[in-house]
Amino acid sequence: MKLGIVGLPNVGKSTLFNAITQAGAESANYPFCTIDPNVGVVSVPDNRLNKLKDLYNSKKIVQTAIEFVDIAGLVKGASKGEGLGNKFLSNIREVDAIVHVVRCFEDSNVVHVDGSINSLRDIETINLELIFSDMEILDRRIAKTTKALKADKTLQGELDILNQVKATLEDGKSIRTMDLSDDDWAFVRSLDLLSSKPVIYVSNVSEDDLADDGANNEMVKAVREFAATENSEVVVICAQIEAEISELETEEEKLEFLETLGLSQSGLDKLIKSSYHLLGLISFLTAGEQEVRAWTIKNGTKAPQAGGKIHSDIERGFIKAETIAYDALIEHGTMSAAKEKGLVRLEGKDYIVKDGDVILFKFNV
Repeated sequence: MKLGIVGLPNVGKSTLFNAITQAGAESANYPFCTIDPNVGVVSVPDNRLNKLKDLYNSKKIVQTAIEFVDIAGLVKGASKGEGLGNKFLSNIREVDAIVHVVRCFEDSNVVHVDGSINSLRDIETINLELIFSDMEILDRRIAKTTKALKADKTLQGELDILNQVKATLEDGKSIRTMDLSDDDWAFVRSLDLLSSKPVIYVSNVSEDDLADDGANNEMVKAVREFAATENSEVVVICAQIEAEISELETEEEKLEFLETLGLSQSGLDKLIKSSYHLLGLISFLTAGEQEVRAWTIKNGTKAPQAGGKIHSDIERGFIKAETIAYDALIEHGTMSAAKEKGLVRLEGKDYIVKDGDVILFKFNV
């Protein structure tokens, strides 16, 4: 999973990236500090793996991971090449979802590219640039399809969808706000248009607004109301606090620090949960003497395709999946005890894998 972190210059984008990836991207109080995208890979914390390691006496834990890409700060006119616009747009095209950092704090020491703080204006600036870029691509596709329609009348349905998408963009709305059938969505996503990508809006607040999750911050309220109109997610984070957390060495120190702030989880934890929910992802688990491991799949994936995440041979030669729910396994202490209770199942090709399933695949090639 690749998430692109975007935002106007000086909204806390690179500070947040540094904190959650500890990758050391340059962060400074001037526009375009980030020119080439910085990339950091973050392990997804999963406490279930620790318990499985103890249960199986495994040698190591392998967590699933998320790749974060810190993309250059955007300004008005990017779709026409202003600032680092063309570079920004090509980089954002490669990600699965957009993490859009929005400044929701006042600080006279940190300049704003537009001279004042306005969360909705900032969101609109970036969204409109993505829409303008999409319209250029769409106009070319419509012209091409219209020409091809003369020889192939079956393309009329495709052209109708393209015109429907164009009308949405001309109305100043992102494609992700559209209500389309699954088949139409599959076609629209194949166009790789920027405003069709799912978005998590990260409201970057001051430390004072963190304990109540920004409930009393008017800018955060505005971001939440806007996000609801396009079925996007909102996560409230203080990038500066995340930076302080990242400097702590042990998990115990991090938990103690969070407790002093009245928090139960870090901003990174909230961001990971939100991204899984937004993209419809779950994790299944494998366990043995060598390692315990989490594997990320789309919710609704069937057993053979889940096995294919581990190795293509498993999907090709799939026979059965020996499956038990994580909670049931932990409750009974061993796989043999769970089997005695009839909790271990042999599932076939049509079984839809559930989050937390502990699976041993049986296959033959």
